[in-house]
Order: sequence, then structure tokens, then C-alpha cells
Amino acid sequence: MEAERTGAGFVSRRAGVLCFALLALMAAQMLFVIRQKSITVDEWVLIPAGFYHLTEGDFRPVNEHPPVAKVVAAAPLVLLGAAAPPIEKGAHDYEDFLGLFEQFWRMNAGRLDQLCFWARVPAVALTLFLGALVFVFTRRHWGARAALFAVALYALEPTVLAHGRVVQTDVPSALALLLFSFTLYEYLKSPDVKRAAYVGAAAGFAMVTKFSMVALLPSLCASFVVLWGLAPRKGLSRAGAAWQAAAALAAAVLAVNAAYLFRHGPPESFEDALARSVVTFDPGQGTLRAALEAGYRLLQTVFPPDFVSGVGWQLGHAKVGHPAGLLGGYSQHGWWYYFPVAFALKTPLPVLLLTLAGLVWGLMRLRRAREGRLLVLLVPAALFTLLLTFSTINIGVRYYLPAYPFFFMLAGAMLDDLLRQTEARRRVLALAFAALSFVWLAAEAVRAYPDHMTYMNQLASGAPHWWYLSDSNVEWGDDVRDLALYLRGRGEARVGGALLGWQLLELYGVEQVTVFVPPGEPVEETRYVALGASLLNGSTVPSEFQPGRELNEYERVNYFDEYRRRTPEKIFGGSIYLYRMRE
Repeated sequence: MEAERTGAGFVSRRAGVLCFALLALMAAQMLFVIRQKSITVDEWVLIPAGFYHLTEGDFRPVNEHPPVAKVVAAAPLVLLGAAAPPIEKGAHDYEDFLGLFEQFWRMNAGRLDQLCFWARVPAVALTLFLGALVFVFTRRHWGARAALFAVALYALEPTVLAHGRVVQTDVPSALALLLFSFTLYEYLKSPDVKRAAYVGAAAGFAMVTKFSMVALLPSLCASFVVLWGLAPRKGLSRAGAAWQAAAALAAAVLAVNAAYLFRHGPPESFEDALARSVVTFDPGQGTLRAALEAGYRLLQTVFPPDFVSGVGWQLGHAKVGHPAGLLGGYSQHGWWYYFPVAFALKTPLPVLLLTLAGLVWGLMRLRRAREGRLLVLLVPAALFTLLLTFSTINIGVRYYLPAYPFFFMLAGAMLDDLLRQTEARRRVLALAFAALSFVWLAAEAVRAYPDHMTYMNQLASGAPHWWYLSDSNVEWGDDVRDLALYLRGRGEARVGGALLGWQLLELYGVEQVTVFVPPGEPVEETRYVALGASLLNGSTVPSEFQPGRELNEYERVNYFDEYRRRTPEKIFGGSIYLYRMRE
């Protein structure tokens, strides 16, 4: 028995060393890439917004996103002494803050690459921490070998590598969902006040990583209701179960307020909330309206007003929808099957096959015996996938990232189970399957480097990638630096075009000239025209190309059709197409 424990300990330590090596390789990849790539169009606003959160305690800038990703990114910039124009007193709209962000980057233009690098290092650290949690949780419940397989999938997957280096809410929310799921699992196994507080804190943390994580509240409430009903069977009094629920609620409220540094700005009026279409029906002027207004005031007393209005903004955004493209089609309100299709296109085929096999294995094993350790993987992944089928914001597979760790852990547990087969032939086949999968995945990781953001697998080989998907799947502005360096190397200081992240072009010494103007207006000639892949897709054509009116779907889709038929001189990272217009 002692020998078995010693052997198991040795395997676990060896797996820990290999896990550390994989995560170190992952970190090196991401750090090398952020030295080459510019920040994304979202980071252009999120980084200075976080700077204002920390330096002025003002959470109004970009309050449609919660503070965690912004604050951790801005912390190194505060330490490095970045400069920023002050926020003047009084009300400000989004355009005012955009002006401040532009001034922020201009004031720090001489240190642009340095500040952009250090702002993204905390994002890399959060990604590594998530990888470490994948290892710890998998090893605890399925063993060291399963944990090593799960971390290998995590460390080599291109979408994780792409967004693990970006200041956005996607990876932090993936970290939060995994933490919440296992914290809740441990609590339900052995409920007490301390574990209940941990669950509440994890839920609160999740809600300040991404506002869609507010959807965890119904599942948390349902868990406490069921526990209250079954309290006698668990050896609890119903009063004790109620106290535990209260402890969880208090911890969640505390966590949300802590993320906002316990600052409560001016509350938003109910009229402003209505104007953002938060409420999908007209409450009228009677008792219902008064009750809703009182409830809205109470929410902004318990939680920071910027948190409440941020959740409201996202609800309004969901109601309005967002232009998106999928498989040559276009929609303002998305498709229920968008995220499964995007996952199928942007995930390496070996990972896709292992994910599907892991899901089948988990469901079959669950039929034979109810295992809580399987439910903690299957239920969050299933519920999150179900939630996204209702999403009207179909602008990137990155929104699906919180489900990825559960898929990797299932695949790791499945592979480990296959390798435990007693029959030698089956064990050899399982070993060959695992070896082939990871060799193939390593080859895909090499193929994707350094352009992980625009990676698609072999299923997307019959058309340009922008035909299959749009927005951050194919372009997010992080290739602007390479475009600018290429143009400057050819003596060009001006370029015509339209692309995400154009705000950074001038900071890299290249002026963007507007060459897409309404009919009849004069057009400036430039030697080159640069177009973003998402604009070539046709789903994200800005309205300023036809001032004063919205483009209809036909006009938007075909606005850049002439360039689709041209051969670009160069494509940067799969996201920016550069066309030579004259010699």
C-alpha cells in the first residue's frame, strides 16, 4: 500500500512538472505574440478605462463591461507612470470618453509598445492561472494523467492562445465559471456556512468578470432552494440552510462592491434605463412603474450603479442585436446554432474530435452510475451552451470560451479512462489515439502561430475565412502594427481604407485616408487601400460610409464587393487585406 502511494505521488509530481512546462510554453508564445501584435480595437478603450477606474475611481468609462479585466490591465500602467487627461466634472456621454481615450494614447505615443505590452501581461497571467486550475481540479477528481491531458489541450488550443493575451472579459469569465462550478460542487457535497460564503464570493467574482455571468444567479438560487427542501436529509435544519443562503448572498454583494473599490457613483434614473431598452415593455405610469422604479433604486443602493447600468446596457444590446455573418449569411439577431458552428470551424480537428468523444463518454458513463464529478463538467457546459443559443450577439467564438475548460477536462478524463483498459489491445489503440491527437494538435498550433486570432481548421478550406465568420473571429485590429510597419518600409505615410483598429494607425506613423465616400463626393487617391476581413465579410460596414442613412442589407453586404475580386498585395495575419491601387 505504501509503495502504491509513493508511486502515485511520483506520477503526480511528474505530471505537475510537465504541466508547468506546458504552461510556460504557453506563456512564452503569448508574450512573443504581444510583442509583435498591436492591441485590439476593444483594448484601445478598455485599457484607458481601467486606468481611470484606478486613478480617479471613476467607473463610468466603458461601464458596459465590468471592471476586473480593465483594472488588472491598467495596474502596470499606473506603476509605469502613464499620463492621462483628467475627467472633467459633470455628465459625460460615450463620445466624451472616446475623446479622452484618444488623448490618452496620444499622450503616451512615445511609449506605445511598452505600455501595450505591460497592459496585456496580466491577461496572460490570468490565462496561466486558469490553466493551473484546470490541472488542479482535474488531478483532484480524475488523476494526474487526466490533468496533464487537459492542460495540454488547453495550452495548445489556438482560440485560448488568441484570447488569453487580450484585455477582454472572455478568459476572466472562463476562470470565474470554472471556479464557481467547483466551489458549488464542493459546497453541495458538504454544506456549511464557510463553503456557502465561498460559493457566493465566486458568484460575485463571476459577475464582475462578464455581465452575462449574472445568469449564474438563478442556478445558485435554485441550488439553495433545493438544499433548503432537502435540509433534513443532509443533517441540516432549514434555518441553517437559510443562514447559509444569506451568507452566500452577502459574500456575492461584497465581492461585486469590492471590484468597484466600494465606490458608488451617481445612480442612473429609471427613465435613462428605459431609454436603453432595458425593459422590453411599457410599464406605463401606474403602480407597476412605481414598483420597477423603486426596485431599480434599491439595486443601485445594494450594488454600484455602474454595475447595475452595465447589466442594463447589455440587456439593451441583446434586445437590439448586433450585425453578424455566418456561412455567407447575415443577421442582426444571430442564429441559435452560431456558437456550435463557430466552435466547429475555429477549433483544431483533434480537439473537436476529443471534445465530442469526451461528451459521449461522459454521458454514457453517467447512465451507468451517477457521478457528481461528471455532473460538475457536463452541467455547466450544457447550461452555458444552452444560454448562448439565445444570444443575439454573434460576433465571436470567444464568447464560448467559458465552456472550453470543461471540454478539455472531459477529454482528459476520457483519455485516462481509455488508457486504464485491462485488455492490452485496447490499451495500445487508446495510446495510439492519444499520441496521434496530440501530435496533430501540436502541428496545428505551429500552423496557427502567431495568427491564433484568425485561425480556422480544415473545415474552412473552400472559401476565404471572412465568408464563414465575421468580427473578432477574423479581424480585431491586432495586425494594424504590421500594416503600418509594412507601409512605412515602402515610404508610405498614408493609406486609404477601412478596418478595425484604425485609431492606432496614426500612432504608428500612418494616416488613414477616407476613400469610401457617398457617390458624387471627391475621393482622395492613395497608392494603397487596406480593408479588414470583417468589412470584406459585409456584416460590419460602418454607417459613416453613407452619412445620414442606414445601409440596407444588400448595400452593406456588397459594399466592398469590388475588392473581394481583387488580389491583395499582402494579407496581414489573415485579418487585413492590402491592395495596391497604383504603381
